[in-house]
Amino acid sequence: MSYVAPEIKDKFDSLSEGLKAMILEKDVQLNTVFDLINVLELIVEEDEEVDN
Repeated sequence: MSYVAPEIKDKFDSLSEGLKAMILEKDVQLNTVFDLINVLELIVEEDEEVDN
C-alpha cells in the first residue's frame, strides 16, 4: 500500500488524477520530495520503454 507523507501531500495533490493513480499503483512510500521525484522518473522511464 502506498503512503504519502503529510509534508509532501500538497505537492502530491497538485498532480493530475491520472498521475496520482499511476504513482499509487507503484506501492511506494513517499516520505520526501525526492521520493516523489524518483517515482515520477521511474514512470517516465517505463513510458519511454513502452514507446520504443
